[in-house]
Amino acid sequence: MSRTVEFYFDVGSPAAYLAWHRLPQVCAGDVRIDYKPFLLGGVFQATGNQSPAQIPAKGKYMFADLARFAQRDGTPFANNPFFPINTLTLMRGAVGLQMRDEPRMRPYVDAVFRAIWVDGRNMNDPAVVADVLRQAGFDPAQLLALAGEPAVKDRLKAITQEAVDRGVFGAPTFFVDGQMYWGQDRIDFVQHALENPQ
Repeated sequence: MSRTVEFYFDVGSPAAYLAWHRLPQVCAGDVRIDYKPFLLGGVFQATGNQSPAQIPAKGKYMFADLARFAQRDGTPFANNPFFPINTLTLMRGAVGLQMRDEPRMRPYVDAVFRAIWVDGRNMNDPAVVADVLRQAGFDPAQLLALAGEPAVKDRLKAITQEAVDRGVFGAPTFFVDGQMYWGQDRIDFVQHALENPQ
């Protein structure tokens, strides 16, 4: 029987970046990943949560811990000196491509994640974003236009509100059979849930 993992993510989250790389390995075979690009800032605002990086000691530990996970999993990773990144337009781009059933949504997210969490690019700068997209084979003007479409904006808002309504407070968050798991360090539990259906 086919299984599904719902995966809420935002490219501004380093933990979501690590999950983005590891989750397909966990979801081998007939497991489907239902990608849910949402706006983490909107979730923070709605839930009163904040990035761990806003607490200096916790942020320092978090990035060291993420580096350990990345090394263990063989995932390229580097802290971004421009963090935090305003991801509103970037996430609208992901949603827009997804809405068009574009097979290029994943390559787009791959390129943006790499720019932020491997190459340390300043994705707050529109010129840098345009350069990253061009290098990945996208037309920056077309993607910007897509991200600005009202239906795309509404869809990102809807996914973000859906996340809040389901109890999501951070990224990445996964659901398997309605059970929520938060954090890339909970992927082992996601895998266990997939291998042991209720």
